[in-house]
Amino acid sequence: MIRRIENAAAVVLIGLLAALPLVFKLLQEVCRIQVLGSDIAVLHFVFLFSCVAGLITWRENRHLSLASLTEQLPAKVRRPVEFAKTVVTCCVLTSLFIDSFCQFVNPMQFTASFWGMSTRLYFAFLPLCYFGIICTAAVRRKNIAASLSGIVLGLIISMGPLTGILYYAAGMENLPHLYALNDAWISFSHAAVLPLIVILVVFAFLGVPLFLVLGGIAYIVFSQSGGYVDVIPLETYRILTDRNIAAIPLFTIAGYILAKSSAGQRYVAVFKSMFGWFRGGTVVAAVVVTTFFSTFTGVSGVTILALGSLLSVVLTGSGYSKDNAESLVTASGAVGLLFPPSAAIIMYATVNYFSVDVFDLFKGALIPGCIMAAAMIATGTVLDKKMSRPKFSWREIGNALIHCIPELLLPVFISLFYFKGIFDLFEVAAFAVVYAFILTTAVRRDFSPGESYRVISDSVPVSGGVLFILGAASGISYFMLDANIPALLTGFITEYVTNPYVFLILMNIVLLVVGCLMDMFSAILIVSPLLLPLAESFGIPAVQAAVIFLMNLSIGFLTPPVGMDLFIASYTFEKPIPKVIKGILPFIAVQFAVLMLITYVPWFTTVLIK
Repeated sequence: MIRRIENAAAVVLIGLLAALPLVFKLLQEVCRIQVLGSDIAVLHFVFLFSCVAGLITWRENRHLSLASLTEQLPAKVRRPVEFAKTVVTCCVLTSLFIDSFCQFVNPMQFTASFWGMSTRLYFAFLPLCYFGIICTAAVRRKNIAASLSGIVLGLIISMGPLTGILYYAAGMENLPHLYALNDAWISFSHAAVLPLIVILVVFAFLGVPLFLVLGGIAYIVFSQSGGYVDVIPLETYRILTDRNIAAIPLFTIAGYILAKSSAGQRYVAVFKSMFGWFRGGTVVAAVVVTTFFSTFTGVSGVTILALGSLLSVVLTGSGYSKDNAESLVTASGAVGLLFPPSAAIIMYATVNYFSVDVFDLFKGALIPGCIMAAAMIATGTVLDKKMSRPKFSWREIGNALIHCIPELLLPVFISLFYFKGIFDLFEVAAFAVVYAFILTTAVRRDFSPGESYRVISDSVPVSGGVLFILGAASGISYFMLDANIPALLTGFITEYVTNPYVFLILMNIVLLVVGCLMDMFSAILIVSPLLLPLAESFGIPAVQAAVIFLMNLSIGFLTPPVGMDLFIASYTFEKPIPKVIKGILPFIAVQFAVLMLITYVPWFTTVLIK
């Protein structure tokens, strides 16, 4: 029953987020009616959806994590490790719950209102979400002792916000024992900040979800600097009510709907008919389709999961070897992150909005994205050994184009509406969801109403995992900026590195490691504010630095030993990781060569924005 309520709430919220921006736009532009509070209302629906999606993502065990090494451990070691993971999980969740609940009862926060409702009502869903996850975690782990231990430990380290709750809710001020516990925790965290962070990083490799690792690190660093942990839930709230961030789940859902429909087959048919008559023609089709879908989903792994098998069949049916086909699809899965309306570009521009404009970044990444896609096509073509090919046929091309017109119009409409200024990013994302839904249900009839409901509810964990990581990482990002770490790092690097070319090499190496170990959205929030000032100090244009950053992270998805797409490809194609790595090595080498070209020739990233 609870599962159905959660799914229904998420689907209703997706419907509201897709419909309301377009309705308000119509009322404003056509009817000249301004709906007061419309913007703040829609953004708070985004926040509400983020909380519900986070809970569903946890329920489905879909929160992003690094490769878990727990299963590789001997049985005797595995049990205590699972116990420790449960303790850490419940400890971090408890501290985040109490911290966010403290801000909920704080009368100085969330004083605004819209449509007769206080924003406090919406923020209440964040502590409720954490509480629901705690309950689910305790039941799932089936280890009450570990769960209770984690909850108790979380209470102990949360004495600061807990005393705040008692003060705001009950007016209790004289709590010397609780104050002493809080002081002890602050002193301990200050002395042991590095070991505590290392412990959390180790647990990340043991399978603890990344949002908990990042949230725990944020809690530690704010505790050791004086206990100002109240910033964490406030930053989560701030970033999840940002208008650009609101576009990310909508684009992700639109891409997911299309990926589950017949759209993929229609795109393949178009490009196969257009290019299948010459060597590498089906490679063109595969790369273009994976690029298109990863652009919309924002997560390359979704494209591999949804279309990997289909594209592999298309390629092998054209004479491509099975291993090469699967390697090509895997390697091309992240190319779309360089094309509009990529969620990664939106996220980067939002985090670094003082330095780079999202419109400029879309244009700056366009040529590098085309070069990367062309490089994948060229590499795939070299591996295409089939000699006999179907003849070129205008009739087949015409039939395929006619059958794919609605699907082909979607990227045209999105580009036209956004770059002409008709819609902003959030509105064009809402349009994409509505268009994809109508196309797949009313026009193509790929899904019945019940099937559409299931497809949309299945897409929630994909967007929920991304949103929760953004919320968790925002606290660390705020801490680094508040502690002036970018300036300190800039001073340190510039003291020892004076050549910009040497700096670019070092930046690429660091980012490849980051892309290998972190998901893209966490890396953007945490690492980009550190590297961008450094790049600017060496005279590197902000847009070029941003494109280099995103390209490195996309390659990092494929970088052994723990690149995320390696594991997704292993799961999709039922191949062992070493075999996946062996197959994609030529593609990684080519992508790295393209990265070097973009790194040392600024023209490719700046020519369209001059």
